[in-house]
Amino acid sequence: MTAYTSHRRALILMIIAPLLWSIAGVVTRNLTPELQAHGRFEITFWRSVFAAIFVCGYLVLVRRDFIGALTRAGTAGLLSGCMWAIMFICFMLALTLTSTANTLIVLAIAPLLTAVLAWAVLKSAIPLRTWLAIATAMAGIIWMFAGGLRIESPSSLLGMLIAFGAPLASAINFFVLKRRGQSVDLIPAVFLGGVISAALMLPFAVPFLAQPLDVLLLAVLGFFQLGLPCMLLVMAARHLSATELSLLALLEVLLGPLWAWLGAGEVPSGTTVFGGALVLGALVLNELAAARQRSASA
Repeated sequence: MTAYTSHRRALILMIIAPLLWSIAGVVTRNLTPELQAHGRFEITFWRSVFAAIFVCGYLVLVRRDFIGALTRAGTAGLLSGCMWAIMFICFMLALTLTSTANTLIVLAIAPLLTAVLAWAVLKSAIPLRTWLAIATAMAGIIWMFAGGLRIESPSSLLGMLIAFGAPLASAINFFVLKRRGQSVDLIPAVFLGGVISAALMLPFAVPFLAQPLDVLLLAVLGFFQLGLPCMLLVMAARHLSATELSLLALLEVLLGPLWAWLGAGEVPSGTTVFGGALVLGALVLNELAAARQRSASA
């Protein structure tokens, strides 16, 4: 497989991954009202459990080497698993303390943190076009959600600080994937992330509020909104730069309002559409420029 083909395949995987991540809002709207209002810890617990089950099933049934895969992942797998767990947890905890808009605006800094870490630690040269794409995408997300940005209480500020853990963990995770993912299969790290997250959330999830239909929907989230797309990201990381991964992951924020419109009839506002266009334009132009540069190099 040529480098061009590998990159194109990885790019497709990193479009599918945020597409699957973005269905969370539509699915959770169908959970029972009580669970939505008081069960964020339980939602995180069940999502993490089912994500771990999905990845475990892949390693057992497809790879047929569950124990070996975990062992070979080693320290890098454990570190990456801890970062996955932080990401799984921080997003849901932030939502219990502050608004969705506040949380998503904080998450928008992930590409900037990733680029800085890649430049400082990996000594990667970040092209000017990528810095511009990061700035434009961040501006677009702020534009999308600025109307809902409010710091109304100390708990709201605490929620934003907790939300900061997600992009920070994401940047560190991309660093680990790029540093060790070429030589070590880090898909088992997604399993470890699910296990760690579930173990940490279990004490706060009791007593359980989920009804049978809730558990079924949470299984869908764990399998197809968490486990599968995170595995796809690990696969894509072998052929995409850390900044590309982080920028493309922002498609989740862009696609969320689209699913809410198609699945729940929530018509996006003009600011949401304009901000989303900025984000999409930044991502597309950055990838087109990168493709042109690779073609010229070839």
